[in-house]
Amino acid sequence: MNDAAQKPSSESPSRNEADRVLIFDTTLRDGEQSPGAAMTLEDKLKVAAVLDEMGIDIIEAGFPISSNGDFEAVCEIAKIVKNSVVCGLSRSSFADIDRAGEAVKFAKRPRIHTFISTSPVHRKWKLQMDAEQVIAAAGASVARARNYTDNVEWSAEDATRTERDVLLRCCEIAIKQGATTINIPDTVGYSVPEEYYALIKMLRETVPGGDKVVWSTHCHNDLGMAVANSLAGVRAGARQIECTINGLGERAGNAALEEIVMAMKVRNDVLPYWTDVDATHFTRASKLVASVSAFPVQYNKAIVGRNAFAHESGIHQDGMLKNTETYEIMTPESVGLSKSTLSLGKLSGRAAFRDKLKQLGYEHLGDNAFQDAFRRFKDLADKKKLVFDEDIEALVDQEVATQTNRIKVIALEVVAGTGGPQKAKITLEVDGRNETREATGDGPVDATFKAIKAIVPHEARLPLYQVMAVTEGTDAQAEVMVRLEEDGRQVTGRGSDTDTMVASARAYVVALNKLMMKRQRGPAAQMMVS
Repeated sequence: MNDAAQKPSSESPSRNEADRVLIFDTTLRDGEQSPGAAMTLEDKLKVAAVLDEMGIDIIEAGFPISSNGDFEAVCEIAKIVKNSVVCGLSRSSFADIDRAGEAVKFAKRPRIHTFISTSPVHRKWKLQMDAEQVIAAAGASVARARNYTDNVEWSAEDATRTERDVLLRCCEIAIKQGATTINIPDTVGYSVPEEYYALIKMLRETVPGGDKVVWSTHCHNDLGMAVANSLAGVRAGARQIECTINGLGERAGNAALEEIVMAMKVRNDVLPYWTDVDATHFTRASKLVASVSAFPVQYNKAIVGRNAFAHESGIHQDGMLKNTETYEIMTPESVGLSKSTLSLGKLSGRAAFRDKLKQLGYEHLGDNAFQDAFRRFKDLADKKKLVFDEDIEALVDQEVATQTNRIKVIALEVVAGTGGPQKAKITLEVDGRNETREATGDGPVDATFKAIKAIVPHEARLPLYQVMAVTEGTDAQAEVMVRLEEDGRQVTGRGSDTDTMVASARAYVVALNKLMMKRQRGPAAQMMVS
């Protein structure tokens, strides 16, 4: 593996200007069109500030004529953005273009992005226009936009389903009227990479003036090929990619910005292009967009998903501990994460468990204690989908506390419910011998403690019984704390399990063991142990 693949930097190995790809972010416009993803003005300003900071070339801030709120958002974003071009979208109507021009006038570097549908199905059912009318409207809209700025982008909506001769003529007239960027959208995610590559290549080589403009991609993900199509367009000569953070967008979404950029960084050997985007902002930007749009990121999403740098398989974890290059083609730091995660679960092995114990401060755990703790961890992992650090600490603390104890919980059966009476049957190992007792009580906890007391008679009082969830979720591990008091001696026992009754029994037994040790040590030990 080459260094560029394993440790991508903010700069690509090649900085030839001809290989530079402009990143056009449309999270605030196309991304917001996702049903339920509407953002407030304050939200949009936060996102725009992050995009500007990370080095996005063009920020499409909104669709000014769509609402007063969108117009205001574009105006305010135009005022705060320091480096990026700020773009407003418009249809081909003059009213749309005028409204966009009014909104972006506050930007240091304004752009108007005007579009019209060009495909037969859109012309017939959406516009009720023929091809000649669409071609004429394309030229007129660019000419109108040029009254406001010399940075004009023109798009052929549904370009990939448009007749080639109509698309050629539309692009030609848009360039003739002064468009500086020509965008070829795969609006419904219909294309495949080879087809999209051929389309961009044909347009660049055939349209008069095609060598004087920037060709742009805008690919949707309906067939899961938005990123692949976008990169195919770049290989064919496009030098702008329209994309969104997290791939946010209508239906199946847009090409994901973070995937586009990292693909070029990690595989610069076959994609020898570069951008000015600082990828270390990706994790922060992803979380912000997910929060303000209320669209969570899927766990296995490339680059920014929760599991993108997480490893649970024991074989993978062992490899990661020896050399991260075994299972990671980029560093987590390169996208703004502090480190990879070795997620502990039922597939994890001893190497990962020992490493986790070391991180938690249990590096001096003896061999027998380690094996016992690992066995209990595997038992817990069979019951829980996710095992958290707090889970590990709870079970290891309990193991350390009980490894030399005289009393151990072997088995517990509880009958509870509204029918009553509540019953408990418990088996304890006491000094190497198993004993079983049953008891009824005022609730399952009371019955359990009475059954324990029947095996290990004592007069200790129970001044405290406390239950808390160690981690979140319905499968959370419960941690129970029990305090016993006898003749002025107080002891505290803790127990944990996904079954609260089992955790309660363990906590009670831990406290009993401490109480027995205090009895042996006499008056000098009469202080609370926790």
